[in-house]
Amino acid sequence: MKIVFMGTPDFSVKSLDKLNSNGIEICAVVTTPDRKSGRGMKTIPSPVKEYAIKNNIKIFQPEKISKNTEFKEQIRNMEPDLVCVVSYGIILPKSFLEIPKYGCINVHPSLLPKYRGSAPIQWAVLNGDKKTGVTIMYLNEKMDAGDIIVQKEVDIGENETTGELWERLGSIGADLLLESVNRISNNTAKRIPQEGDVTFAPMLTKEMARIDWSKNTNEIKNLVRGLNPIMGAFSILNNKKIKFWKVERVDANEYEEKFKLYEHVEYKNAIAGEILIANDKMGLYIKTIDGIISVLEIQGENAKKMSIDNYLRGNKIKIGERFE
Repeated sequence: MKIVFMGTPDFSVKSLDKLNSNGIEICAVVTTPDRKSGRGMKTIPSPVKEYAIKNNIKIFQPEKISKNTEFKEQIRNMEPDLVCVVSYGIILPKSFLEIPKYGCINVHPSLLPKYRGSAPIQWAVLNGDKKTGVTIMYLNEKMDAGDIIVQKEVDIGENETTGELWERLGSIGADLLLESVNRISNNTAKRIPQEGDVTFAPMLTKEMARIDWSKNTNEIKNLVRGLNPIMGAFSILNNKKIKFWKVERVDANEYEEKFKLYEHVEYKNAIAGEILIANDKMGLYIKTIDGIISVLEIQGENAKKMSIDNYLRGNKIKIGERFE
């Protein structure tokens, strides 16, 4: 099998390496153009490009594909048997999908038709799902709507973050992609039409990162998990933006018993967002609409991420103050 691989982030690299390390011929890699990033606005290549450079694989970085006749002709001249797409980030037109002999296949980190779109891992965590998975499918002109080759379901841990799930599904997707390429090569690949309710996973927005303390404890915890490590959920305290990277829910009865001998705000007398305990030895506890969260990892404004005990040693937070 002669393959053109299309991808951009580290999630894609796992699949590219799996194919390359198992003797699959990668005749070219297609990735997005280098972008400027960071405080110094340095030009940064994608992780897929970095891998291709290290492994002497030909690289293409078209801005667009739809009307890029020259690029499509270059790919056509390579006569690829298959195109493998893993988090590439650019929609492929029909004129490109028709180039490879066996079509184009995609690694999608959800159990399609659930969570079609650009952020399926994040939304599975944000919504507090207990299960998700990976789908290998054929691409067509509609977004994530092609026939399924294989799927694998996995459990989502109660405290698992988007970043942790991202790593797991990247490895699972790589294994399933290699399996699918081998199936296509020996003509045993299935084509199973998608069935069931279709849901979507749109891009995340900065606006959704602010914690709404009128939400219940699970929703707040899932927001923190879901935005770790992408942007971080945040709240405002004394006009300063505080990011929450890791929290856990706390039973109100356990809280009252644990801190009955210490200065604290009683759970029943507090309002959502109010600080119940703030002590570097005991931690940071905040009232929610229906319970309590304990903050385990936090980031102050213009500061580094750190454990809550380290943060509270250098930053004064008073009980009775309220996050907004």
